[in-house]
Amino acid sequence: MDHWIQFVLFLRLSIIAAFQALGTTMLQFQKTAISAEDEAYLHLQREIRLGRYAPGQRLVPDVVASEIGTSRMPVRGALRRLASEGLVEIRANRGAVVRGLNQQEMLEVFEMRSVLEGLAMRNAVLHMNAEHVRRLSSLLDQLEQGSGDYLDWTTAHREFHEYLCAFCQQPRLLRQISELHSVVEPYMRLWAAQPGRVLRVRESHQELIDALQTRDPDKCEAAMRQHVLNTVPALQAFLEQAA
Repeated sequence: MDHWIQFVLFLRLSIIAAFQALGTTMLQFQKTAISAEDEAYLHLQREIRLGRYAPGQRLVPDVVASEIGTSRMPVRGALRRLASEGLVEIRANRGAVVRGLNQQEMLEVFEMRSVLEGLAMRNAVLHMNAEHVRRLSSLLDQLEQGSGDYLDWTTAHREFHEYLCAFCQQPRLLRQISELHSVVEPYMRLWAAQPGRVLRVRESHQELIDALQTRDPDKCEAAMRQHVLNTVPALQAFLEQAA
């Protein structure tokens, strides 16, 4: 009887150990799959933002997968995520296509940005001190000079806005703002790169810093709203010309 009890206990322990090992293997596989999809997502998002994938261009999963050394499944998952953010459109006959914006949609995005970034700046000023404002001034110097470690003006401009808005300490709000930036970034790059174009970098962004120094949430929100909307007429004129 004792031998039988020992055998049953041994069998139970062996089964438990086997299930634990299987669970660990499945968890590791799941993590690998998730990281592969994240890698595909970040690659596609970056290429769209930088304008390397143009509006209307097809995104073939096999081709994208070969570019980053993964399989089709993570790429398909990444494309679905980008479609939910408005960067990609899934069409019945053509598959995934980089989504473009018409003028009305562009206006809508900037109006949304003005409201959301206005709210972010309104709440951010409550968590900022003099050192943070000095850091913004330093970012503005680098933005104006086009120097530093930045890839280009558009990247530096986005970093300025993201640094400021991050002090609102509202992750959901910041995610929405980031998605809107990504949608318009390819157009901002083309617009900013026009030959002979003069950007009102110092004046327009100094107005934001001046508003922060008042520590008045109402003034901060109003300044950011106006700042974002001021871009619309020039950008729309550029889109008309490009069309």
